[in-house]
Amino acid sequence: DELRRILQAFDDVCPPGSLLEPTTARTMVLTLYGAGLRRLEAINLDRTDVNWNDSLLTIRDTKFLKTRLVPFGPHLGQALTAYSRTRLQTAEGPFFTSRTGGRIAPHNLQRYFRLACARANVHRIDSSRFQPRLHDLRHTFAVHRLTSWYEQGANVQQLLPHLSTYLGHVCIQGTQSY
Repeated sequence: DELRRILQAFDDVCPPGSLLEPTTARTMVLTLYGAGLRRLEAINLDRTDVNWNDSLLTIRDTKFLKTRLVPFGPHLGQALTAYSRTRLQTAEGPFFTSRTGGRIAPHNLQRYFRLACARANVHRIDSSRFQPRLHDLRHTFAVHRLTSWYEQGANVQQLLPHLSTYLGHVCIQGTQSY
């Protein structure tokens, strides 16, 4: 429910003339949540990094200077396809672009996300000074994956190394915190 409200709020916080179009903001947030990416991993995606045939994203030179392949499901695939159809059909260049066609600035994405959270009335209710961050979408992805495995009766300890690799963690201890 919170994610839906945030996605809808982008129409209000990204008015015509703003640096970030609502469809770009929505698709980036869906990609962060749906693929468990870090903010810069999504921002740095190029058109050539999206393998439509195999439903894979190539995430290059990540936080730990690694490159990894991240599969995406049909729902995220539909969102990425719909977004791609709204862009100029160039073979190269950034996948997510600003209104001017350049790569999205990280601080702009974060700013519009915070505005959308405020508009959607999504905020933390604990004493933390940190309100919802884009990175929280990655954490939510991981927790939802683990919860799903538990509900399915899967051996989570056996699957944890796979999630660790998927998320691009250097060691499993980074994943065990979830």
